[in-house]
Amino acid sequence: MIDLHGFFAPWAIYVVVLGLHMVLPAQRVTGYALDSSTGQPLRYRLNGLPTMLATVAAWFAVCRAGWVPWDFLFVHRWSSLVGACTLGLLFTLAMVLPAPSTGRSLVVDMFLGRRDNPQWFGGRVDAKMLLYLVGATMLALNLLSFAGHHWLRYGVEASAGVLLHVGLFSWFLLDYLFFERVHLYTYDLFAEKVGFKLGWGCLTFYPYFYAVGLWTTAARPDPGAHPALLASGVAVFFGGWMLARGANMQKFFFKLDPRHRFLGIEPRVVSDGRHRLLCSGFWGVSRHVNYLGEIAMATGLALVLGWPTAIGPWLYPLYYVLLLVPRERDDHRRCAAKYGALWDEYCRRVRYRIVPGLY
Repeated sequence: MIDLHGFFAPWAIYVVVLGLHMVLPAQRVTGYALDSSTGQPLRYRLNGLPTMLATVAAWFAVCRAGWVPWDFLFVHRWSSLVGACTLGLLFTLAMVLPAPSTGRSLVVDMFLGRRDNPQWFGGRVDAKMLLYLVGATMLALNLLSFAGHHWLRYGVEASAGVLLHVGLFSWFLLDYLFFERVHLYTYDLFAEKVGFKLGWGCLTFYPYFYAVGLWTTAARPDPGAHPALLASGVAVFFGGWMLARGANMQKFFFKLDPRHRFLGIEPRVVSDGRHRLLCSGFWGVSRHVNYLGEIAMATGLALVLGWPTAIGPWLYPLYYVLLLVPRERDDHRRCAAKYGALWDEYCRRVRYRIVPGLY
C-alpha cells in the first residue's frame, strides 16, 4: 500500500536540493554546449558538491533529531519509488508537450525530448545539471538509508560489504560532483535533449535503480564473503575509476587547450584542417575507454557486496552494458556523419570501440 509520507519524500528532497542549489555560492563557468538562439557557449552555475553535502547534512540532522528514522527511505522505498516515478512522468510532460515538435512522432519526442538545454531563472538553473544533481543527491540518501537499515538490523554483525559498497558509491558521487565542470563536455550535455530518458531517468531511475545492489541485500545478513573477493571488488572499482576519470580529464583539457599534456601524454591527433580528433593516451586505447571504466566501476560495486551468485547486485553493471554499447554505436554514427573521412582515419588509428583487444 502506498503511504503519503514515502510518496512525497522525494518531492520534498528535490525541492530542498533546488533551493540549496539556487542560494548557495556557485562557480560560473562557460560550457561546451551552444545556446541554440545565439550560437554562443552556454554559461552555468556549478555548486553541485556543496549542495549535495548540505542536503546530506540536513538529512543527518533530521534523523538525529528523531523526526524520521535512519532507515526511513528503506522502510518506505516502494512508496518513495512510486512518488519519484510520478514526479518524473509529470516533469517529462511539462518539458515536452509545450515545446515545438521535432517532426518525429510524439512517442519518440516524449522519450528523447524536444529541448536541447533549457535554463531557468535567467540562466541561474540549468535543467540538465539540476537533474543530475537531484539524482545524485537522492541516490546518496537512498544508499545511506538502506545501509542504515542494515546496521539497525544487524549491528556489529553487519556486512563489511555493505559498508564498502556505500563507501565506494559515495566516492563515485563525490568525484562526479567535484569534477562537475568536466561533465559539461560529455555526450549528455551537448547531444541529449530533455525528455523522458533524461528527466525520468534522473528523477527516478538514477537514484533508485543504481541502488539495486543494496535494495536486494540490505535486509540480508553478512554473507561471510572472503576478503579476497572484497579486495578484488575494490581493485576493479578503482581500476575502472582511473580509466573513466583519466579519459574524461584528458578530453576536457584537450578541448580547452589542444596542446595540453595531460599526465605528460603527448596529445597526438588526426586532423582534416577543420577538426581534430584525439588518438593518444586514454583515447588511443579504445574509442570509448571511459565506457569500459564505467562498466568496471559498476562491476566492482557488485563484487564488494559479497553476493557473487545473487542476481540483484549484477543488474547494475548489466544496465551499463545495455546503456553504453548502444550509445557507442549511436555516437559512431553521429561522428561518421559529422567528420566523414576523418572519422574513418580515426577508426583505423584506434581500432577498438570499448574493450581493447576484444571489442
